[in-house]
Amino acid sequence: MKKRLIALCCAATMLLSLAACGSKTSETTSTPDEQDETVVYKVGICQLVTHDALDAATQGFQDALNELLPGQVEFDYQNAAGDSNTCATIANGFVSDGVDLIMANATPALQAAATATSDIPVLGTSITEYGVALGIENFNGTVGSNVSGTSDLAPLDQQAAMIQEWYPDAQTVGLLYCANEANSQYQVDTVQAYLEEMGYTCTQYPFSDSNDIASVCQTAADASDVLYVPTDNTCASNTGIIDNICRGNVPVFCGEEGICAGCGMATLSISYYDIGYKTGEMAAQILTGESDVAEMAIEYAPEFVKKYNPTICADLGVTAPEGYEAIA
Repeated sequence: MKKRLIALCCAATMLLSLAACGSKTSETTSTPDEQDETVVYKVGICQLVTHDALDAATQGFQDALNELLPGQVEFDYQNAAGDSNTCATIANGFVSDGVDLIMANATPALQAAATATSDIPVLGTSITEYGVALGIENFNGTVGSNVSGTSDLAPLDQQAAMIQEWYPDAQTVGLLYCANEANSQYQVDTVQAYLEEMGYTCTQYPFSDSNDIASVCQTAADASDVLYVPTDNTCASNTGIIDNICRGNVPVFCGEEGICAGCGMATLSISYYDIGYKTGEMAAQILTGESDVAEMAIEYAPEFVKKYNPTICADLGVTAPEGYEAIA
């Protein structure tokens, strides 16, 4: 009886061992394609501040990745509330968390991410000029490191020509911008050169942050026939202040539609959703190994649209020239 019991126990042990071996085999029979489908990529998004243009770019980025890699991307979205130091904190946190890719929305976010890591791929969007943002002389369109992305630059010569189209007899143009945004400085310097070639007298009116935008804007409005505002994130977050000072008094031409909708008369604009979506397409290629970020050239908006603000035009008693679309 004792020998029979021992034999039964041995048989049971053998069956359990065989069952265990059979279970391990079934877990490893999935194909490489099936295993790849289970990969989840972690993507950190650092957005400088909340306003329509940057929000649209972030949405386009997320939509593209969700469509191209459905169920495979986990987003960690963080907003710096307009503070460059917070951008650095967010970027360093992404590096500590070991994210697979960082999307930096606006120049201070890109600068923070590029400083935080030289290994993790970084894609910028809503960046006007990457050479200026990253301090690259003779920039040829490809960063060549772990950084690439999309630009929101609309042709600056055409923006200057737009002012001449509307106000050929104006004499003074004030350029209002945040001095802490490198790409804003680049834009106003370039536009000023074009305007001065056309015969306008230009004065730059830089402000340091949202605390002094009202006083600087008032000075600019009092001294100028026309104001120009570039794709400046601080201006975009404070269009109400600019509008309160300029509405019905001084026409404001803007570098993008979101600012124009809040305080401007006209703009030569792009779709921020579209450049965000393009950035998402680039991210999918990087995450899946299809493309190397170091070899990816900066992408630009495919088209530019002349738009006007009907309400502000009406307040100034001005009719838009032909070829302009009304901002909805």
